Amino acid sequence: MTEQTIRLELDDSGLAPELPVPTNPRDQVQEVPYRPVEFRDDDLAAALERCAAWIRSAQEWLGEPLDVLAIHLDYDDREGAPYYDVKLLCNEEDLAGAPLALRAQSHD
Repeated sequence: MTEQTIRLELDDSGLAPELPVPTNPRDQVQEVPYRPVEFRDDDLAAALERCAAWIRSAQEWLGEPLDVLAIHLDYDDREGAPYYDVKLLCNEEDLAGAPLALRAQSHD
């Protein structure tokens, strides 16, 4: 069995530079493990809609379904913080663009 090396272009946080980022300033892709992608809002429906829009955008960029390991819903009742906190725990290889690199390498 031979080992295959894949070359990935990653930014300083280990993500593919072309990965779509959540559009609202309250939302973010967090650190490893499992790369939580967070959507925060006082309106749960708005947070879920942005989450769904980001998933569609990321899957379009990736060219395949995004590997979401879990969805976590929490709240933050601190003064001034958005109440709802929706987190997707995503496969970090998908967010780094590994499937894209594999397909590009197989076409070379």
